Amino acid sequence: MHGREEGETPGRGEGETPGRGEEETPGRGEGETPGRGEGETPGRGEGETPGRGEGETSGRMLSPSPNWYCSRCSDCSPGAVLGFGAKNSIVLLEVAPRRPRILGELTGHMERVTGFSFCPHASLPDTCASASDDGTVKIWDTRTKTMLKEHTAHQAAITTLQWSPLRKELVVSGDEKGLLICWWHLKGATQIFFPEPRHIFCLSCSPHSEEQVAVGYKDGMIVIVDVSRKGAVVHRLRGHDGEIQSLSWCPQLCQEPVLCCVKNVADLQNGDLAKGEKEQICVLASGSRDQTIRIWNASKGKGLVTLRLPQMKRRGTVDMGAKERIWLTVHWPRNRPTQLVSSSFGGELLLWDLAQGGKQKWTLLGQSPEGQNHSRIVFNLSSVCGQDGRELLLSTSMDRDVKCWDLTTLECSWTQPSLGGFAYSLAFSPVNLGSLAVGVGDGMIRVWDTISLQGPYDIKTLWQGIKSKVTSLCWHLTKENLLAFGTEDGKVGIYEIYSNKPPQISSSYHRKTVYALAWGPALPPVSTAGTGDKPALTLYSCAGEGIILQHNPWRLTADAEDINQLIRETNGIKHRVPGRSEMSWKPDGKVLAIGNDDGSIEIFQAPRLKLLCTILTHHKLINAIRWHHPHGSDLDLSYMMASGSNNAVIYVHNLKTALENPSVAPMTMIEPFRTLAGHTAKVTSLSWSPHRDATLVSACYDGTAQVWDVLKEEPVCNYRGHTGRLLAVQWSPVDAECIWTGGDDFTVRQWNISEQQHTKPPPGKKFSELERKKVNGLKPKSKKGKRRSERWIVGEEGEETLDPSLLRVPTPGILEEEQEGSGQVESVPGGMSQTPASLGAQENAESSLPSAAPPPMGQAPQGRKDRPKEERKRERPDTAVAKKKKGRSMFPLSTSNDHRSKEDLHADCVNLAHLLHDKGIDDQGQAGLGDQIQLGLFMDRPALYRMFKEEGQNHVEAGHPEMWYQLLLWKGDVKGALEMAIERGELNDTLVAMAPMAGYTVWVRTIEAFVKQLCYQEQYTKAATLLLAIHRVHQAVQLLQSYQMFREAVALAKAFLQPDDPVLKDLLTSWASQMEKDGHYSIAAKCHLATGSPYDAAKVLAKKGDAASLRTAAKVALVSREGELAAQLASRCALDLLSQRDWLGAQQVLRGDDSLLGQSLVVCTYELLYQTLADRDVVLWKSLNAPRYHSWSIQPRGFLIDTMLTVWSTEFGVSAMDGIRLGEARRQLKATEYPAPSAHTQARLVLLQLSHELTLSLTCALLSDYVESVTTLLRLPVRCINASNFTLMQEINKILLLGGAEFIPDLEAKLTPDPFGLAALQSLQAFLCYGQLYELWWELGKERSRTFQAGAEEKPEPHRDSEGGSEEGRERTSLGLLANDPGSLVSSTTLEPVNMAQELLVRCRCLLSVDHARLQGLERRTAEIQQAVATLVSIHQRQSSGIETQGRGPRATVRPETELRDGPQTGARPEPEAGTETKLGPETEQRISPESETKAEPTDRREPEAELRFGPETEARLKPEVDPGTRPESENEHKPENELRVGSENGARSKRDVDPKMKPNPESEPSVGSMLEIRPDPGARLKADAKPEIWPEPGPTNAPNLETETGPESVVENGSEDTSSSSHFKPEIPLREDGTITMVELVRELDDVARQKSEIPEVVKCHPFPDVMECCLVLLYVDSLAPSLLPIGLRDAALSMAHAYSTGRGLQRFVPDSA
Repeated sequence: MHGREEGETPGRGEGETPGRGEEETPGRGEGETPGRGEGETPGRGEGETPGRGEGETSGRMLSPSPNWYCSRCSDCSPGAVLGFGAKNSIVLLEVAPRRPRILGELTGHMERVTGFSFCPHASLPDTCASASDDGTVKIWDTRTKTMLKEHTAHQAAITTLQWSPLRKELVVSGDEKGLLICWWHLKGATQIFFPEPRHIFCLSCSPHSEEQVAVGYKDGMIVIVDVSRKGAVVHRLRGHDGEIQSLSWCPQLCQEPVLCCVKNVADLQNGDLAKGEKEQICVLASGSRDQTIRIWNASKGKGLVTLRLPQMKRRGTVDMGAKERIWLTVHWPRNRPTQLVSSSFGGELLLWDLAQGGKQKWTLLGQSPEGQNHSRIVFNLSSVCGQDGRELLLSTSMDRDVKCWDLTTLECSWTQPSLGGFAYSLAFSPVNLGSLAVGVGDGMIRVWDTISLQGPYDIKTLWQGIKSKVTSLCWHLTKENLLAFGTEDGKVGIYEIYSNKPPQISSSYHRKTVYALAWGPALPPVSTAGTGDKPALTLYSCAGEGIILQHNPWRLTADAEDINQLIRETNGIKHRVPGRSEMSWKPDGKVLAIGNDDGSIEIFQAPRLKLLCTILTHHKLINAIRWHHPHGSDLDLSYMMASGSNNAVIYVHNLKTALENPSVAPMTMIEPFRTLAGHTAKVTSLSWSPHRDATLVSACYDGTAQVWDVLKEEPVCNYRGHTGRLLAVQWSPVDAECIWTGGDDFTVRQWNISEQQHTKPPPGKKFSELERKKVNGLKPKSKKGKRRSERWIVGEEGEETLDPSLLRVPTPGILEEEQEGSGQVESVPGGMSQTPASLGAQENAESSLPSAAPPPMGQAPQGRKDRPKEERKRERPDTAVAKKKKGRSMFPLSTSNDHRSKEDLHADCVNLAHLLHDKGIDDQGQAGLGDQIQLGLFMDRPALYRMFKEEGQNHVEAGHPEMWYQLLLWKGDVKGALEMAIERGELNDTLVAMAPMAGYTVWVRTIEAFVKQLCYQEQYTKAATLLLAIHRVHQAVQLLQSYQMFREAVALAKAFLQPDDPVLKDLLTSWASQMEKDGHYSIAAKCHLATGSPYDAAKVLAKKGDAASLRTAAKVALVSREGELAAQLASRCALDLLSQRDWLGAQQVLRGDDSLLGQSLVVCTYELLYQTLADRDVVLWKSLNAPRYHSWSIQPRGFLIDTMLTVWSTEFGVSAMDGIRLGEARRQLKATEYPAPSAHTQARLVLLQLSHELTLSLTCALLSDYVESVTTLLRLPVRCINASNFTLMQEINKILLLGGAEFIPDLEAKLTPDPFGLAALQSLQAFLCYGQLYELWWELGKERSRTFQAGAEEKPEPHRDSEGGSEEGRERTSLGLLANDPGSLVSSTTLEPVNMAQELLVRCRCLLSVDHARLQGLERRTAEIQQAVATLVSIHQRQSSGIETQGRGPRATVRPETELRDGPQTGARPEPEAGTETKLGPETEQRISPESETKAEPTDRREPEAELRFGPETEARLKPEVDPGTRPESENEHKPENELRVGSENGARSKRDVDPKMKPNPESEPSVGSMLEIRPDPGARLKADAKPEIWPEPGPTNAPNLETETGPESVVENGSEDTSSSSHFKPEIPLREDGTITMVELVRELDDVARQKSEIPEVVKCHPFPDVMECCLVLLYVDSLAPSLLPIGLRDAALSMAHAYSTGRGLQRFVPDSA
């Protein structure tokens, strides 16, 4: 799913396209803009070459489509490479007769490529030239894909370009202004010609004369120019009526007989033929929009023949609009002088035979019934000769296909599809696995059969009924022909791809872009088909307005259901639900995950959509949610859900507990199971690998796709082949190595994981973007300030001077005759040239400069403010004596007539007397008009009105209509004045005030017109005020709201409307949405509070995510009685404060809310535990801010539990006496669940989890629920081990169990009736002994190191006897080893530490649990079988998809994952180096194996690790890294790949089996040399999966290759069979004699293991337990280091259990014949 912007509601802004501009149509014309979209990055990512991206060489790719409406935008090289302009880049395609191959792209232009041409000369085979709308012409090297040269002489958009076929240094280009530029690139010079002041549309350089260039213009003119004579026009060819769309020269000189057959054609269809010429002539063909092709004699400038395009029969009647859509391109094949290829009306290609007589001279290409022709008009044609001598024709069309034609057979050889928009969505069919659907921004869907045998690009295009950008796709889960799609305009439809029917469109449209589609089970209520039944699967759509609709596929005409209504009813939600932005059904159809615009994810249970869990890890809009597939080797993986949002981090959550054991109240998850960090922009799409467990790929706006190992939280590889942002990603269902990605670079690319060079995503691109802007000359936006009236530039010394460019004035253009006659061109440096016209303009501009010189250098012109105050005061006019300005006269005409000469004034008096007293005169009606206008003032009212009218017309003509309105008002014509003002849009306050005099209707109409006029003048508040005068309050409010004046609208509504008026609530809601989009969360929260939606107010306040915002949001929710939300927000705020070690602030946030009592106790425990660890010099993390503690945590403390109880009682009022508060606290604590930590989990989160478990355990103990208390307490050491922090586990044990194991009997007495409680106590006791046992082993290792270092020269002789040594000798040896450390557990000064160690070892008997050892062996066996099953499935998928695998035979063989991925291992195993083999002491060797001295050494002895195995995980865990007393130097080493076993990498392990990461390795015993140098550290644990230091590197001979190993029976050194292996845990998977194994055998083996597991008591399975085999080996090593400590019975028990349940080589060190 493509990314969405932050702050949208919930998707993008209204009217905003989802990441794409108008330019997704690749060419210009018919309203289509071909350039790059808004916000696109025109170049590649940081550090990439301009050519092909990494990982593209072997994968397929859908390239951007060729640009439209360009006369020459594609060309073929002599080396059979096709290049075509696609958007602002050039795509290179290797031309072959059978199928093409994409070679890469040339990127560098900033705008659309409009011209492209290869160099036709053999000396420059890999050179080409391109032109662009950005005004540049560039020369490229196609081999290295780099730009060589460029020039920027054009000042307008370039329309065409061609490389001269005769001069390799000449490139000719033309632009829209009519400039023709010749670029001599070897000299670096340009020449500019201006043959015609017209728009150049196309050009073609003559192949016969290097000086001649034919230029076609938009108005139908063709001009042949001689570039050697300063651009002189040789011929003007007139005849076309429309724009010249193509020009093509005949490749050979023609003679008279060539066109002789044409002479007899005199019909009107093909025009008249002029008399041919006998000598050789140059022939030029031209194609025009007037639907004709003309053949010209270019030598004499005459027309030879006119060819008119025929009307195809299949087109039916003549379309009157065909001329508007025609593009007539012509091409003369290289070796066919009498044949011409042209395009036609609807995409057909015609081959004209000019030497053929008769009416029909053309032949249609591609006449086979398959329909090989283009479906839309063709723009460019080019040809190339193949290796077999056949000529191939290449065509590009508006249908976005590139076709290759064989001119011999006239059939289409192949078709290369392309994309005309962003690749928004990718979807593989779950039924037809190889079918990939691509949703594209060009309004079409491509269905690509990626495993088709017909070719690599078997694509079907769907376009009917779409008419918008396809932004989302989803296949039906069971029907392979149904494909659902969503569009940018909110449309949802279903296509039947195997039929020609138009799609079914849902009648329910979304208001914004559809972002997600999903098929899922029907939810109530769903409309039926009338028979009472309902579909098994319905279609769900999620769009930008934030709702999810359920569409019935049987009745798409019915209204779709909004599932928010069902969610509200089921969960009793009254507040506003968040905007929905993403959804995903779990594959079993029982659970629906919905992502919201506030970053939360909600998990609902079908069919009633009960809320099970809310995930609050993201804080920004959710873009992608994906569930792990259910067919992995571990069923628990199917509960994993990955999510990506706008904050660039991917979180993976394990929802097993929430789904299997849902609580009454919805669970809240605030911590992820795994965190995948590395992307630097919003994550747009996710996809799980169907072949590898827990492997995820993500697509991001940073332009890369990243593959992750989820369980290890490690990046695997990073793909950087795209040149823009990534919008979609899909993992191939048929190839484990193949991934498909689509982006806004108009491409879909296939790439392989193993071919990528990068592992992690690139760093942020802010710096690279700034560098790119600097290179391109893009200046940053300057701050707003006052503009200067004059522009000043800074000189060399920093002084300001006036920019002379501003003083230039335009000059009139040069006459056409002068332009034709003058062809002189002056070259200027830098590839720029100027014509004499431009030079003359500069001269005129310089001569027209004002004579006043600019101010001196370094001085600014003296302004008014720079003068003295007294001088400025003297300049002020004396307002007291100044003459007042007289107002404008109402009667200027009559006034002027009264100021005539005295004779005229006297005549007026006489005329007025006649008019007043002589009633019979005829000109009385003339008074007040014309020359007698001034007399109207002295006569009757009609004469006055006539004067008013003439004066008013004069005012209007003079631009003062308001005077005319006043005259009309004086006349009493109020209605007329208002109508005239309304018509002219010139109402004013005076006219509106007079409007009531004309009546109510006129008044209302005047107010409405004045309101409209004020809106045009942007006086919105005044307009709203006028609406109040006519009692239109709602309209006034709506007016202010429509112009985003929410504050004024709210004030107006509150002043006039009732408080419960819905308009007021809608207004506040709209204001809140706008403020939320703009980032003003505080104002948005106030609006929500005013509407009675405190829930929404708190959610909006929390969007920013900082501690202050979360604290405020929590307070608002708490005051508004939204307790659940307040608790969530307060918890988030507290977590943020805890990360800064601000315990004081965290408690302040949590206090005051009883629903957060449990959280407050956890924070209290957290603070005390952190302080206690800090006192022990264990600091887990630090922060930039200084920590803030409570006073009670700084004071001296005793036992931690006692301190906790004291603080709980004094600070929180929680004690054992208050059972109600304790019960509420326990309920709150149990409602919060944390995922199991991993080695990558942050230390602060691990300590938080431990504090939570400890608080819950103590709370249960105070409530006398000891079973729950012990069970919870048991999770403390387990979480420490899962986090690979063994040191923390030991410190926790020492802090909590300060009194040792004395509490065990007391708890055992309290738990006696409950077997499960006793089992938990047994596991807890085992973990306690487990940690102490390791500490003892480390102490013994350090003692032995010191002993060897001190007594290396004088070593006591050991006492031995035939029975392995007496007890006295054993004790003396032990005391001698441990006599140098008075602080160790065992010392020579006193026997008390010896007794303590012996007591510890006696207690360690609890570690030797037979049932747990059996269970753990069966679990490891199950993991092996599951991995083998997964391997068989992977092999079967490869075979079924036709992918060849290594070593394929008649039967599938099982090999480990590492070999399937990396191939079989080769090479011999290195021999161990001298002095590196670890040996036991002589007493120990004799005691363990007394008969070993007499045993013969076999000559063909195998390596021990190849003989005996504990199993894949146990063997890897028990290999030592260093000596037992040594701290490992690195915690980041990884297990060698050749030591992996089947099931050891991704095999499932039960939650009862403790993760062995970072455990100390008991297998090796320190050698003498290593003991003298290494100082053991008891605070460290050895890595289980690290490579041993003292053992030789394991080779391929002992790798668990199931094809070569013989079976489960191990071979001992003397060649006999081993009978000591237990039937409960077999070391290897049973194989046949030929080394193969079947699925049936694996299933039978799995059933046998399940049967054996069912025999184990349930109390053994319910709690985790330390690894029994590991504990046995540690006990044996302790015995080898200090034989006097370990009781004989315990040693025998450990040996016996190791014999029964292990076959590992570690046992061989103690009993060599155990093999």
